[in-house]
Formats: sequence, C-alpha cells, structure tokens
Amino acid sequence: MEKRKEDQRARVGLCADCVNARIVKSDRGAEFWRCELSVRDPRFPKYPRLPVRECSGYEKCKDGA
Repeated sequence: MEKRKEDQRARVGLCADCVNARIVKSDRGAEFWRCELSVRDPRFPKYPRLPVRECSGYEKCKDGA
C-alpha cells in the first residue's frame, strides 16, 4: 500500500496528500485533482497542472493520505 502512495505522490505531487485537494472522477473513469482553495481564493487554479511541486496553500493531511 505504501508503494501506491509513493507512486501517486510522484504522479500528482503535493496534491496527493493535501487537505485542500479532492479527486473528481469523470463518467469515463478519468481522474482530476481539484483544489478546494480555488473556491475562495483566485490565486489557486481549480484544476492545477500536475504534478504540483510547490504551492503556498499546501497543508499535509494529518493521516498522511
């Protein structure tokens, strides 16, 4: 299971374990990472270009997921 998290972090970047990120799945199975900070702050893109390597809004999930 830890390998899966590492793979996801490499592919997605900081969003993989950020409290502000949500996964949105399309009807066709595509996966998009949405930044919830974009709702209240226009500096953050709704769907950031991945992988995200730096972000001033990054907050690590307490459970590390």
